[in-house]
Amino acid sequence: MLDWLRFALGAVLMLGGLFVLLSGVLGLFRFRFSLSRIHAGALIDTIGILLMLGGLIVALGFTLTSLKLLVVIAFLWCTSPVASHLIGKLEVTVTEKPERSMAVENPEAVAQVKEEG
Repeated sequence: MLDWLRFALGAVLMLGGLFVLLSGVLGLFRFRFSLSRIHAGALIDTIGILLMLGGLIVALGFTLTSLKLLVVIAFLWCTSPVASHLIGKLEVTVTEKPERSMAVENPEAVAQVKEEG
């Protein structure tokens, strides 16, 4: 009985993660600006990975494999925001006229980033 409950809870978590990832990918096409897409993609990635790998951990029970999956979650939670930030900074630095491809609220900050890069 406990195995079925653990399996059901794991399946619900994994299906929730799948729903978050798929709806997020479809929702990304609605954003106009690249920086909005990067931000939304990082959020979707964080929640979707937590639910998917959390479901696997629940389904497996407490084993060495579940401990490794926890390490994977921690690694992805640390690297995903950093990678998204670097991609966004690259987009601001490379784009010659950012007003054409993104909403710029503070042009002085954009000029400062371009001077640093």
